[in-house]
Amino acid sequence: MPELTDRFRLGVNYWPSSVAMDWLRRYDPAGTRNDFRRIASAGLDTVRVFLRWEDIQPTARDIDARVLANLVDAADAALETGVELIVTLFTGHMSGVNYIPGWATGGTGGDRRFRIVSAGAVAPRATGMRNWYGDPEVVAAQARLAAATAHALRGHPAVWAWDLGNENSNCTIPPDQESAQRWLEVMTGTLRAGDPGRPITIGIHMEDLEDDRLIGPAEAARWCDVVCMHGYPIYADWASGPTDPHVVPFLALVTGWLAGGAPILFEEFGLPTSSAGGAAHPMLVDETDAAEYTAAVLDNLLDVGCIGALLWCFTDYAPTLHDHPPFDEAVHERTFGLWRADGSPKPAVAALTARRDRARTSPPGAPPWIDIDVAEFTADRRMHVRRLYARYLELGVSPR
Repeated sequence: MPELTDRFRLGVNYWPSSVAMDWLRRYDPAGTRNDFRRIASAGLDTVRVFLRWEDIQPTARDIDARVLANLVDAADAALETGVELIVTLFTGHMSGVNYIPGWATGGTGGDRRFRIVSAGAVAPRATGMRNWYGDPEVVAAQARLAAATAHALRGHPAVWAWDLGNENSNCTIPPDQESAQRWLEVMTGTLRAGDPGRPITIGIHMEDLEDDRLIGPAEAARWCDVVCMHGYPIYADWASGPTDPHVVPFLALVTGWLAGGAPILFEEFGLPTSSAGGAAHPMLVDETDAAEYTAAVLDNLLDVGCIGALLWCFTDYAPTLHDHPPFDEAVHERTFGLWRADGSPKPAVAALTARRDRARTSPPGAPPWIDIDVAEFTADRRMHVRRLYARYLELGVSPR
């Protein structure tokens, strides 16, 4: 396993304000450097970036050399500005839509809660996806993409880790456990062969705890070096409210328990904010409240022994994007940023800067509020998540 530093990694998930998910297709070298410089100046050391799948792999057999070169330049920009990258492959699910290459659509799978966007257009609702795990051509194509990106960034000093996707279970779910394990084996093996010594993770999320989607903490721990979790109280009907600061550390502890004590990076947390005079929305919170929430969650994640945390996300999105997917329907996704669309910082940035350069702590050991074994948990995941959260609040939360 690659060696991890003793520093509590502090970072952000990145899309630029003006072009969002079109980043690598409409790449701006100077703008990327300016954004990374702003991130570094706030005291953050890690930036998670995303390869939108169809941008870099327009056909199953082709890798877009220009987009790959843009990714390499982004790594050079990270090196110049003093941040490290987590490079996320097969994106995939993002902010409420699924960006899928046309050649990977047409199957019977896919999570129908989310629109499919392909070639810049929203696909008909009946459009399905080919299964990433059970379709040999798709698996081979993804391995081809992993090999090409690993080769392009082999040994690059600004790349910290590889990520095998963003909440992939919102796109497709393996048809069985065997195919899930085989996919993880192929992808991690391909990356390790192409870029040895680099940590590998996969972006799993809260729903992967609540439902058996066949790639969860235990499966990630078997094949990856770091296990990630994403979680938001605004999506948890068992949270006390949108600024509940205990949901995220609870999810981290449950993830670590299910992963057998593997290192846990909380790869996504955050809150969408409202501005003075802005439109009302049930998920939006005041910027000051969001800053207080951010500070409390970071302190709690340090206490429970995570190796780091990344905020969702870098910036609010420019109003010119609001009529385009995903922001046309997912209104709250417009304002998750640490910075506003005009480049000014929200109060949460100061909360992050005050917590820069901290040493991580050791995990606290077996949580006393977990009173079941893993088999009992998996027999009724949703019920036990809610029941264990009540026990965590009663027995596991340390007063600050």
